[in-house]
Amino acid sequence: MEKTKIEWCDSTWNPVTGCNHGCEYCYARRIATRFDGKKNLKYGARAVLYEPVHIDGKIAAYPYGFEPTFHRYRLDEPERWTKPRTIFVCSMADLFGSWVPDKWIEEVFAACDKAPQHRYLFLTKNPQRYGELARAGKLPKRGNMWYGSTVDSMSAKRYPGRFQDNTFVSIEPLTEYMDLGLGSFGGDRWVIIGAETGNRKDKVTPKKEWVDKICEAADLTQMAVFMKDSLIPIVGEENLRREFPWDREEQYGNSL
Repeated sequence: MEKTKIEWCDSTWNPVTGCNHGCEYCYARRIATRFDGKKNLKYGARAVLYEPVHIDGKIAAYPYGFEPTFHRYRLDEPERWTKPRTIFVCSMADLFGSWVPDKWIEEVFAACDKAPQHRYLFLTKNPQRYGELARAGKLPKRGNMWYGSTVDSMSAKRYPGRFQDNTFVSIEPLTEYMDLGLGSFGGDRWVIIGAETGNRKDKVTPKKEWVDKICEAADLTQMAVFMKDSLIPIVGEENLRREFPWDREEQYGNSL
């Protein structure tokens, strides 16, 4: 997608869509259902598309709903974007979910290598997959690739970053108070914080002190902090922090 409303990137790119995590607050599932949910084609798990699917004369972005789908025809999109940009890879999927074949991931990495002018941000709720790929020699260690873990509670898993320099954590949605301290984020260089959006019945609205506690822990290790617009009603627009780790080259090496 050329443009996106996600504040911490310039564009999104979805060569893979769909997810099996089943998070009740998932915005991506809502979007996929809204646009194609009533006309889903029946395929089964892990569809591979070599060209777009048309429904009623229009390209269907999610022809199989939220079932994991590899849109191979989208792999060359970054090459066609000549101006450098920060790209969130697979905003409509978890590329590193246990159900995703290694081959899909490797092809996405190869497509990134063909367009090195961009910065690529990956994000997963299954961060142990990073380690598995790294041990197998399949996880690129490039200055323009950033590997993130999605955390929504104290019990969520996080990528320890032993194999990479550029790691970050996304705490979105923030659903509980997190008792964090020195070392809580390991070697992560960036933290993104956001509140749950939408109108879910059991939606959790975070408190300002929850956000403050995360920022205190991040500041102890000089992590960059990025607060999403969803926090404006909670912390106030004047207190919104919009920091990027690659803008801190004096404190942090290995920037793009």
